[in-house]
Amino acid sequence: MERIIQFRDKAAKPTFILTLALLFCFGSSPALAQQNDFIKDYLERLENSREYMILVAEKMPEDEFSFKATPESMSFAENLMHIAWAMDWHSQTLLGDRPARDWETDTTLKVDHKSKKEMIAAVDHAFDETIKLISAFDTTTFNDRLNYLGLDRTKRQIFLLLADHITHHRGQMLVYLRLNGIKPPRYVLYQ
Repeated sequence: MERIIQFRDKAAKPTFILTLALLFCFGSSPALAQQNDFIKDYLERLENSREYMILVAEKMPEDEFSFKATPESMSFAENLMHIAWAMDWHSQTLLGDRPARDWETDTTLKVDHKSKKEMIAAVDHAFDETIKLISAFDTTTFNDRLNYLGLDRTKRQIFLLLADHITHHRGQMLVYLRLNGIKPPRYVLYQ
């Protein structure tokens, strides 16, 4: 015998539906709050990362921007601009919907005879654009999957890869400062 919910008065059905809708909304809000907290925390971390990145870049004298730890290594300047290029690609192309820049022809985020001041401005602008995109990021797409250099990754993983990549190359730049007898700037916390 099947039981069917029957509503005795006309007001009961809309009230029941409204109650279910409210339960659904409030039941899912902790997950949405966690995602929004992730974005808030990530943006704070990215702002601090920018601050430290610029301090590191400013510390190296311009005539040492071409310094390489080994012949096959990237130079200090190449590491700096590589951070900007990769930040642009991770955010604007992988998390956003803009086609990737053409490495062969687009010199916007390459060393390409730029001065120290121009390179620092380009990196700062890349941080601005990344922060702008992430501030408006639709957290319901965190679990969307995409091809990351032949690997299946979620957009949430791209956030983590982006932060790790910045840290990796900035770490090389810190070593380059030390190899030139320059004391790195004091670490900016929470990044």
